[in-house]
Amino acid sequence: MKQSSAKANYELPTAVFPGSFDPFTVGHDDIVRRALPLFGKIVIGVGVNVRKSYLHNADKRVADIAALYAGEPRVEVKAFSDLAVDFARREGARYIIKGVRSVKDFEYEREQADINRQISGIDTLLLCSDPKYASVSSSMVRELLHFGRDVSEFLPLKSRQAGKQSAGKPY
Repeated sequence: MKQSSAKANYELPTAVFPGSFDPFTVGHDDIVRRALPLFGKIVIGVGVNVRKSYLHNADKRVADIAALYAGEPRVEVKAFSDLAVDFARREGARYIIKGVRSVKDFEYEREQADINRQISGIDTLLLCSDPKYASVSSSMVRELLHFGRDVSEFLPLKSRQAGKQSAGKPY
């Protein structure tokens, strides 16, 4: 049987990677870079919740993350303030990407994935964190910052550089 040499005309799907990203850590960056070969486009969704206080406002978080991926046209960064599945639908995404560092993360994200699929039909791809980033979290970085500690090893290089130019706020 002769196989056709013509390649299938298949476009890779779009995914969203939602989170508060306050701040965006080396673990978040690792998840995006590892997921990128699987998708035609990844939209990083910077979540805004009026009941939460943030180290930086959404515009600053979006700008810092966008600067990190300035050379990668398949990554976009946008703020959103509703459900991740509604954000995903607006972006034409068929998948939500989430990173998991532990069994505790897995159980939480699995429950969210189940509900998201039930209410929207959108599937969630759970990527296990690289073991070297398993202890890195945004809340840990904020805690260290609160006590005046250097957090540069937990932030992607361009985020560190952008933070040095940030008016009065570290990182």
